[in-house]
Amino acid sequence: MSYAARREQINKLIDDGALWLWKWVHRFVRETGELCIFGYRAVVLFFRKPFRAEELINHMEFVGNKSLSIIFLSGLFTGLALAYQIYLGFKQVNMANMVGPVVALAIFRELGPVLTGLLVAARAGGAMAARIGTMRVTEQIDALEVIGVDPLQYLVSPRVWASVLMLPILTAFFDFIAIIGAWLITIKILEMDEAQFWDRISTWIYPYHIYEGLFKAAIFGLCFAVICTHRGYTTTGGAAGVGSSTNRGVVLSMVFIIILDFFVTNLINTFYAWKELLTR
Repeated sequence: MSYAARREQINKLIDDGALWLWKWVHRFVRETGELCIFGYRAVVLFFRKPFRAEELINHMEFVGNKSLSIIFLSGLFTGLALAYQIYLGFKQVNMANMVGPVVALAIFRELGPVLTGLLVAARAGGAMAARIGTMRVTEQIDALEVIGVDPLQYLVSPRVWASVLMLPILTAFFDFIAIIGAWLITIKILEMDEAQFWDRISTWIYPYHIYEGLFKAAIFGLCFAVICTHRGYTTTGGAAGVGSSTNRGVVLSMVFIIILDFFVTNLINTFYAWKELLTR
């Protein structure tokens, strides 16, 4: 291959790569904008008549009550595994008495809201996307519009608000069960001092550590509910499209929960830093 032909091939690869990157950025910005507008409308429409209080309660029961079993099992074994691994590490440096506060801090600030968000997004978020997607491809949403019912207010808003309200409650339940799991393995199995365990937790853990996790849980609830309902609402392509929308909705929700956790954590830390600076 001559030098000119090789150079032309390289230039073509660069042009194709730049074009692909531009299309990806353009699609990402457009879809993000659509998602934000969709979420804003879903949040606001709930406060307009006719109010859908009964739908809200039904979806709170679906998101909250029906998730208790998986939250219980996940929280229990998360506390057991985390406490045991931290105990093994801290025992080597003679700091086993700090297992309690370290476990509690990790659960309250990070593991509780993140794992709860991921679990509920997989269970309830997938069901939301599948249900609304099925209604879209079977033209039930079109029928609602014909009879004068706003499908966004009737189908999406109650699901979004139910997720926002129930995620902090589920996270609090996860936190409680995880601490019980940590207590079981450290006190009942590893035979650490129980009074010291609780005293260290009460000394090092403050209410704002718990509030931080609950606040993040509400953000995660809004995130997965908007993404999954949007994927279902914009479904095309029949049964195959419903499966694809459900899969994409769940995957995107879980990815965005992990990404949001990083940014929200940094925003909260920045807020505390500014608050401390202003109160000096």
